[in-house]
Amino acid sequence: MRKGILEKVREARAAALRLANVPTEVKNNALRAAASAILDKREEILGANERDVEIANKLMNRGKISRALVDRLKLDEAKIKTVVKMIEDVAKLEDPVGRTLYAIELDEGLELYRVSTPIGVIGAIFESRPDVLPQISSLCLKSGNAVILKGGREARNSNEVIYGVIREATEGAGIPRGWMQLIEARAEVREMLRLEEYIDLLVPRGSKEFIKYIQKNTKIPVLGHAEGICHVYVDKDANLEMAIEICYDAKVQYPAVCNAMETLLVHESIAEDFLPRMAQRYLAAGVELRGCERTRRILKGYKIKRATEKDWATEYLDLILSIKVVKDVDEAIQHINTYGSKHTDSIVTENKKTALKFLEGVDSSSVMHNASTRFSDGYRYGLGAEVGISTGKIHARGPTGLEGLTTYKYYLMGRGNVVSNYLGPNARPFTHRKLEKEWREIVQAYSGGK
Repeated sequence: MRKGILEKVREARAAALRLANVPTEVKNNALRAAASAILDKREEILGANERDVEIANKLMNRGKISRALVDRLKLDEAKIKTVVKMIEDVAKLEDPVGRTLYAIELDEGLELYRVSTPIGVIGAIFESRPDVLPQISSLCLKSGNAVILKGGREARNSNEVIYGVIREATEGAGIPRGWMQLIEARAEVREMLRLEEYIDLLVPRGSKEFIKYIQKNTKIPVLGHAEGICHVYVDKDANLEMAIEICYDAKVQYPAVCNAMETLLVHESIAEDFLPRMAQRYLAAGVELRGCERTRRILKGYKIKRATEKDWATEYLDLILSIKVVKDVDEAIQHINTYGSKHTDSIVTENKKTALKFLEGVDSSSVMHNASTRFSDGYRYGLGAEVGISTGKIHARGPTGLEGLTTYKYYLMGRGNVVSNYLGPNARPFTHRKLEKEWREIVQAYSGGK
C-alpha cells in the first residue's frame, strides 16, 4: 500500500535522530556506494530520462513548457559522470557534524562547548533537473540530515529511478532506513508545507513564482532564492579581450541557470569600442539583445530591442540579454542594488581600487572580479555540491553546502555545579577562560568511561 506523506515524514524524522550519530566513515562508505550504484545503473537512469524528455518535448511543442525547462531536464553520460564525481567529492569532504565551534571554561570543572549538529529533516522541493536529487541527498546524508524529496512531475521517471538507486545503496551500507523519502503528488506538497512539527527546513529550487508560493504558505523556515538577476559590469579600465570572453561565458555557456548573466553594464567611455564587438559575438550565438537608448544608438546597425524598466528586473533564463551604458562604477553599483536579486554580480577591470569599491558596494551573496558569474556554484566553490543558493543573510548565504545544513547546540559539562553559588555577596567568579580542548576529546573520554 502506498505510504501517505505524514507516514513518510514521521519515518524520516525517526531516521534523522539516528542518522545524526552515524560515524563519518559509515556515511562516506554509503556515499561511495551510491556513486558506484549510479554508475552501474546509468542505462536504467538514462532510459527513464529519455521517457521524461520525450513527454517534455511534446509539451514544449504545444507551448505548455519552455525550451529552458527541457534543457534542464536532460541527462547524458557526461552528466551522469559529473553526478558520480560530485557524490564522491562530498564523501571526501570533512564531516561538518561534531565540530567544536566554541569552547570555554565557566569555572574550574564547568566547561561549555558549542558543537555543530544536523538540522534534522530537510524538505527539498525542486523543478525539472533530476541531477538536483543526488546533489541534495548526498549533502543531507553527509551532514546527518534526513530528506524529503519532491521533484517536478516533468522529471518523474528520472527521479524515481535515481531515488531508488541511492536509497537502496545507502541503506545497504548502514544508513538508517527511511532517511530518504520521495513524494510525487502536488497535493502532497501542500500537506508537506503544514508539517512544521516534523520538518525543520525547506529548500525550494525553481521559478520565482514557485519559491514565493512556498515562502507564503508555510511556517517552516525556507532557504533559497527567488531569482537570479546577475550582472557583469565592464569598467573603463577593463581588458576588453578579457571582458568579451567573460561576458560571453556568463550569458551563453548555459543561459538556463540562475547564475547566468541577465544584464550587462558598460562604462560610457568604452561603450563605443566594446559594444559592437560584444554584440557581434552575442548575435552569432543567437542572443536577443535589448538595450537602453544609448546602447541602441551605438548599435544602430544591429537589431536591438528597446529595454524597458521591466527588463532590468527580469530573469530570462534564456538567450536574452539587457544592456545598459552607465557613467561610472557608482551608477553600476546603484543599478545592481536597485534591480538585482542579491545572487551573483561581477566587475571586469584592471583597476584594483575600482574593483574593491564594486566588491564592497554590491550587496550580493557572491561578488566577483574578472570572472564569469557562472562560477557561483557549490561544486565550483569546493563545497562538493550545493543544496541551493541562498540570497538571504540569516543562517546561510550564497551556494549552500554542508555547513549550511548544520546548526549547533551547547553542551555544558559540570561537577554538581549550581547557580546559587555564583550569586550574592560571596558569589564565586566565572573564569570564562578559552579552552583549546575539542568536543571530540570529550566524546572519546565518555565513550571509554563508565
